[in-house]
Parts: sequence; C-alpha cells; structure tokens
Amino acid sequence: MESTVAQTRLAPEVRPWMSRVARDREAEILADLPETLAGLASSVTSLVEDSRRIHERDGLNLNPATNVMNPAAEALLAAGLGSRPSLGHPGEKYETGLESVEQIEVVAAALAGQVMGARYAEIKVPSGSIANLYAFMATCQPGDAVIVPPPSIGGHVTHDRAGAAGLYGLRVHHAPIDAGRYTVDVAGLAVLAEAVKPRLITVGGSLNLLPHPVAAIREVADAVGAKVLFDAAHACGMIAWQVWPNPLAQGADLLTMSTYKSLGGPPAGLVLTNDVELAERVDQIAHPGLTANFDVGNTAALAITLLDWLACGRAYAATMVATAQALAAELGARGMPIFQTDEGTTTSHQIAVVADSFGGGSSMAQRLRQANLLASAIGLPVGEGLRLGTPELVRWGMGPGEMPRLAELLAAALSADPTVVARQVTAFRAPFDDVGFIRA
Repeated sequence: MESTVAQTRLAPEVRPWMSRVARDREAEILADLPETLAGLASSVTSLVEDSRRIHERDGLNLNPATNVMNPAAEALLAAGLGSRPSLGHPGEKYETGLESVEQIEVVAAALAGQVMGARYAEIKVPSGSIANLYAFMATCQPGDAVIVPPPSIGGHVTHDRAGAAGLYGLRVHHAPIDAGRYTVDVAGLAVLAEAVKPRLITVGGSLNLLPHPVAAIREVADAVGAKVLFDAAHACGMIAWQVWPNPLAQGADLLTMSTYKSLGGPPAGLVLTNDVELAERVDQIAHPGLTANFDVGNTAALAITLLDWLACGRAYAATMVATAQALAAELGARGMPIFQTDEGTTTSHQIAVVADSFGGGSSMAQRLRQANLLASAIGLPVGEGLRLGTPELVRWGMGPGEMPRLAELLAAALSADPTVVARQVTAFRAPFDDVGFIRA
C-alpha cells in the first residue's frame, strides 16, 4: 500500500524576507495538499490542465510577456531530448550517441542568426535573464560601471541592482529618459557617460513603443569606450522581420532576448552578435562555463519556431502592430487614458494605459483578471501603467477587426461587475482556438 505523506514534511521553512501576502499564499497552497503520493501527482496534473484552461479557453492573454507555441514545437519539449546531456561543441561532445543532437544544435543556431540578422548566435541559454548575464560577463568585470534604462521606461530588473547586473557586481547607473519617446535621452546619456565611464550601455526593456536611438547611443558609447547591449526580450518579433530596425545593424555589440514572448517559441534565451571576439567570449561562458549541458528539447522547439518566422514572420509581426494600434485607438475612443508618445501610441505590438486613476497597474491587472483578461503592470514616466500586448491574441487568430469588441470588454471590466464580463470574455474568445502563423 502506498504510504501517506504528512503535509508538514512538504512545508518549507518560513522565509521571513517574503511579503506577508506571499507567505500567506504559500501556506494556503500547502494546507490544501493531498496526503498521498498518488494524490499529489494527480493534483499536479490537474493544475497543469487548469492553467491551460485559464490561458487558452476561459481567458484572453494580453500580457506581452507571454505567447502560445506552435503545437509541433511544443511537442518537442517532451520528445526525450531534455534529459540527454550534450556537453561540448559539435564533433567534440563528451558523451556519445549525440549525432542527431549535434545537428539540431547547429541548425537552430544557423536559423537564429538568419532570422535575427546576426553572424553568431548562442543558443545554449536557458532564459533572457541569463542571456543578459552572459552579455554582462562578456563585456564587463565586477566593479565596472554600466548605464541602464530605469523602470520609468520599462527597464528590466535584470539590468538593475537587484538583478543580474547587480549580482555580478556591476555599478548600475540609470540613464536619463526621453519621456516623449519612452526611451533613453541621448544628450543626457552623453553627459552621464562622460562622468561615470561605463563599460556597457544597455537599451531596451519590458515595454517598447518606438524604436530606440541605437545609432546615437553607439556614438555616445564610442566616445567613452563602452559596448552597447540591446535587450530585445520583447522587441525581438519587431526586429525579426524589420518592422523595427535591427540594433546590430545600427551598432549594438550584443543582442539578447527571450524566445517565448513576441517570438512565440520555447522558454529559453538567445545571445547574438556580429563581433567574433564577443561571440567567442559568450561561447566560453556557455561552455564550459555556466550552461554546460542544455535542454536540446528547447533547442529543437526553437528551430521549429524560427522556421515559422521565416515562412510567416512578416505577416505575424505586421498583424501584431496593426492590432495593437487598433486596440489603442478603440480604448482611447472609450475614454481609456492611453499613454502617448511624441509619435502616437505605438509602433510595436505593445501599448500602455496610464493606470493611476485605477489604483495603479497591479491593481488594474488584478481587476481585469477577474474578467478573464490577463495583463501586467509597467512603469511609466507619468506614473504607474498597465501594459497590453498582441502576440498571443493575434496568434490565436484575432486582428484589428476584433479590437472594438475587445475594447468594450476591457472598458466594461473596469467599470462594471468583472465576474459578469468574465463570461462574455470566454464567449468572445471561444471561436479563436487554432494557433496561426505556422509554416504550412
């Protein structure tokens, strides 16, 4: 007979550094656990299915940090590749039997370079945050100064003191901002760079509304001997088909990204460059350094994702932008305070709502969650914001034509009973159940 498992054996020590909300939530989860191994296994399986219901049947995901995968790519995550260690370069693996794995690795890297316009691509990267760490390590030493975008223009924690930059020991300085373009102020950046002599200047973040002034930042970096890193975790889909200019072509030394956001691939990261010396440093950090063995299932899924981009990427990127612009217009027509740049609402797949009158971005997101509308908070120069994005809803088949109804639902969720709106959202979403922009 299967033995029981006492709930107290599964309870971790109380972590006093966590907030009261987080500690209470953890305690709530642990209190409801089944007492048998079979029960725990069944619970995990049910939770996985419940998550799929939330994101793919009941709700509509407007969070630009997430997406849905090509089912063929997703299937490769469970194709028996992830547990096969693959340490070393192709032809020089430590283990044997990896001939097919080597080919997957080489093909995926070549496709990444082709899609993103780069000579060198490092694919052995588990996430966008680790991609940034690799970039920091390839360009800087602990104690060096870096200039990064602040949270008020979507600067990501990875670049900041609490993230990879700070943990690696870099001295972080926030760039001055150009609020009207939601980016770095180049003139102010030049003054700051002359004062702090950074080894690296980073650009890009968690919200990108207009192309960033990469060429001008390159000039500032050259004047003080710094490198330039463009974090394309969110903007990669805009760059892949040149809806936005390619930062590498404009002078960035390194391009990093997550592969599961606007790219719509597996949970992994990429580091790309046209500089052979930087490529070698990044490769050495990945192997034999921090990555060593990597999940080849992710790599195979990435290869299928990149093939989709070669076949359908131009249409996918253009539709994401057109849909975001249509949603911004429809929300604005209904009195929603859309954040405006000097050139309008957006030229990307993302928009931002000024959220202060709704209690802040997080509060606004929680209310929308009750209506089965998923979003996330973001920093704005004018206060708190809510970011909305179109990668997932477009991949499910929506476009500009569906934005009037979506805008109605978003407005209703913030002004009426969100639980009533939740049923309307589910009904609105129901016909859109096939993943699109997939290579035929």
